[in-house]
Amino acid sequence: MANGSFAYKKPDSCAFVIFGVTGDLTHRLVMPSLYNLATSNLLPDRFCIVGITRKEASSEKLRDDLLEGLRKYATRHIDDEVAKRLLQCVTAIEADPAEPESFDRLKDKLEKLEAKRETGGNRLFYLATPPNAFAPIAEQLGRVGLLQEQDNGTPWHRLVVEKPFGTDLASAKALNDKLLKIMDEHQIYRIDHYLGKETVQNILVLRFANGMFEPIWNRHHIDHVQITVEETLGVGTRGSFYDATGALRDMVPNHLFQLLSLVAMEPPARFDAHTVRSEKAEVLSAIQIQSEAEALQNSVRGQYTAGQIGNTKLSDYSRTEDVKPDSATETFAALKLTIDNWRWAGVPFYLRTGKALNQKRTEVAIKFRQAPFAMFTCTPVDTLAENYLVIAIEPTQGITLQFNTKIPGPSIRTDGVEMKFNYKDYFQAEPATGYETLIYDCMIGDNILFQRADSVEAGWKAVQPFIDAWKKAGGDGLQTYTAGSEGPEAAAELLTRDGRSWRKPAQG
Repeated sequence: MANGSFAYKKPDSCAFVIFGVTGDLTHRLVMPSLYNLATSNLLPDRFCIVGITRKEASSEKLRDDLLEGLRKYATRHIDDEVAKRLLQCVTAIEADPAEPESFDRLKDKLEKLEAKRETGGNRLFYLATPPNAFAPIAEQLGRVGLLQEQDNGTPWHRLVVEKPFGTDLASAKALNDKLLKIMDEHQIYRIDHYLGKETVQNILVLRFANGMFEPIWNRHHIDHVQITVEETLGVGTRGSFYDATGALRDMVPNHLFQLLSLVAMEPPARFDAHTVRSEKAEVLSAIQIQSEAEALQNSVRGQYTAGQIGNTKLSDYSRTEDVKPDSATETFAALKLTIDNWRWAGVPFYLRTGKALNQKRTEVAIKFRQAPFAMFTCTPVDTLAENYLVIAIEPTQGITLQFNTKIPGPSIRTDGVEMKFNYKDYFQAEPATGYETLIYDCMIGDNILFQRADSVEAGWKAVQPFIDAWKKAGGDGLQTYTAGSEGPEAAAELLTRDGRSWRKPAQG
């Protein structure tokens, strides 16, 4: 595939081994992404998909199952020839970490398949499994030698780990320790699908490829930053998982902190994985660690009650299947954070995320300091509109700049206007899952968009005081909000007391 005169690198031949091949993640995202890469000619010339099943299953049955999922979840029209070519290389192999000897058989079958398919011994292991299976699978792969690389890294062996990476600081450290005893950091790809979105990656280009933005990207010109991830969906059928996790753990240390790190990081000396990831880790480690008392003061947690969103009626969260009736788990979280470095000293970062809200929206809103009002005191102007740079990620992708301009007429009157850039107006991009770039990067060995161990731990370290404070508080301080609303009123008060307010998106 080419973009102008630029040709994308073709990945090395490899075996793509999927644990959790029959699960929801594989069907909804992994296989549609592989199909989209195949249509763009971005898969290796010699390539095979190995689906790991816990019970014996035929390769033919697995192919049929994956084809059915592809037809259901594909983001593009299915070309039967491309789908057939992709799925004909699928092989089912049985393995279960609860039965260690099954991994000895897995190694034997995989090596024979690799020789037959001429993949060069390169392996990409994708853990599309529940988090509690990450370490046991990795340990068994390590035990039988499937993750060991030669000193020159040829052939290469890589492990893709989905979120959540730990449930708190201690568990994240423990998981990192286990994985790093088995393989080197460069082999581990901790994946976060938010970083596969074009607009998220564009934050770096917006900041560092435009001379107009970086000089004002600091405490002298920016008043505060808002990062919002809102969903209209409720918990649905994920009651058991969500009640043990909550909005904070589910979204903040990964999705929201990834956005925060891209917005707040220092300019990297060069655009390579080590340098960019080091700057991201550095800014996450600079987030002020709050006491539990400060964490309670600088946060809001809420839980939705019965309401209606569009044509969908939702019952109380506490009445959701597999949720405890007296649950104090939050479905909404809002935090106020500060970053202790020269660039951001005194600039608050407000983060919020929640389920069952009145709209689906993911955005970063950068609020600039108010211009001096003195020159307008003798004019009809009584207020100035706020200046925002808004990076919209979902449901539409684009960038909006809000500024003041004069209303036509003989007197000085001002109004706030918007200058908009929408991706769809300029680029004819094919519909995608958001995983295509990430999976492609895994295969070519570019880990610039993946979290490093120190970055993961720095994120959990900043979040841990909120986890501890909320656990001790139990139901005390847990707000409620009606499904289909903007969230708990206390979330607005988190900014109001600072003389600020959440940005309201333009209607229509």
